[in-house]
Amino acid sequence: MLEISRIRNDYNAVVDGFLKRHLPADTIQLVDEVLQQDELRKTAQAELDQLLARRNQLSKEIGSLMQQGKREEAESMKQSVADIKTAAESLQDTMNSAKERIENILLQLPNVPQAIVPQGRTADDNELFRDWKGSLPAPGDKPVPHWELGKKYRLFDFELGVKITGSGFPLYRGKGAKLQRALIRFFLDKAIDAGYEEIIPPLLVNEDTARATGQLPDKEGQMYHCTVDNLYLIPTAEVPVTNIYRDVIVQESDFPIKLTGYTPCFRREAGSYGSDVKGLNRVHQFDKVEIVQFQHPDHSDKALLEMVEHVAGILDELGLPYRIVRLCGGDLGHTSSITYDFEVFSAAQQKWLEVSSVSNFETFQTNRMRLRFRNADGQNQLAHSLNGSALALARVVAALLENYQTSDGIEMPSVLIPYTGFERID
Repeated sequence: MLEISRIRNDYNAVVDGFLKRHLPADTIQLVDEVLQQDELRKTAQAELDQLLARRNQLSKEIGSLMQQGKREEAESMKQSVADIKTAAESLQDTMNSAKERIENILLQLPNVPQAIVPQGRTADDNELFRDWKGSLPAPGDKPVPHWELGKKYRLFDFELGVKITGSGFPLYRGKGAKLQRALIRFFLDKAIDAGYEEIIPPLLVNEDTARATGQLPDKEGQMYHCTVDNLYLIPTAEVPVTNIYRDVIVQESDFPIKLTGYTPCFRREAGSYGSDVKGLNRVHQFDKVEIVQFQHPDHSDKALLEMVEHVAGILDELGLPYRIVRLCGGDLGHTSSITYDFEVFSAAQQKWLEVSSVSNFETFQTNRMRLRFRNADGQNQLAHSLNGSALALARVVAALLENYQTSDGIEMPSVLIPYTGFERID
């Protein structure tokens, strides 16, 4: 959530950032309304302070008159106190209404993109940050798609998933299940070696938790809602892990705070259709290892690039062809100020599949969460939050199967063999 002080002090930068996101005019007009409502609140507060000071003065005078036996004069002044009370209540109502409207607007407004975020409306306008230097399988090679490989080698079963739950809930079995578990352990070990503390969080969260990281009110339609208890199945471990530090004041010396967690993730993916959802391309339940950092504002951009290199290092070890893109303003997520997406190449589908997003949210989440640190001057200051997928398994599995297939089986990357316990699937 944006800070009002930022909107007031960096008005032009905020508006320019929203234009970079290609937001509709009525959304940008909300920026002006925030400032108008804040002025209304401040004016009402000033008038209220004056009234309360006048009331206190009159109360002292009434007490003095009563002590002097001037009851009649004192009683006449009590009417003025009553009038002040009525006016004060009206001003308080004005302030409360302005605060509520400001809160509602700020919950709707997205984060402001950083200056280096490229212009553009859609994913087609994203900027190539790092390209793949090696060769890619040619279309003429005709590799088998992962959904056929999964069926051939009994690695996962979409039909059983439909029978048990519904479309988008694959069932993994045999070496397919072991491969999932191996990847999870490998990703966690890499994060722990990089200094991240492992967390096993709850898989359901309440409204306050979902609101703090920006899932509410932006992504209600993408989350599974347990209405009886008013809880939400998490779309990513980012949500519960980040909220560990909600309403917390940390010390400057505590930075960097680095957390990692494996969880299943649940996303309704409303509106998804076509080839993009075939096989493991887009499912409603998938496993993911998340990395989260809380950083001093002066160091968050450097930390973001370190997180990018962390994910790149994992993909290098897996030997998967990948590229990194910097998202343009129109493709940027609601809460992010800058995002780098990792895409692995699907040999059979001849296209790039996103497997990780690494983002800096700056103070957008921490303002909602009220996560502050005590700086060198002894003042409380908002921290910066960052997160990244390291990595999302469904598409990584798809890429591994397609890129490591041979005519008589599927080889395993050497780094995974200690985790899988087998060298190939045949």
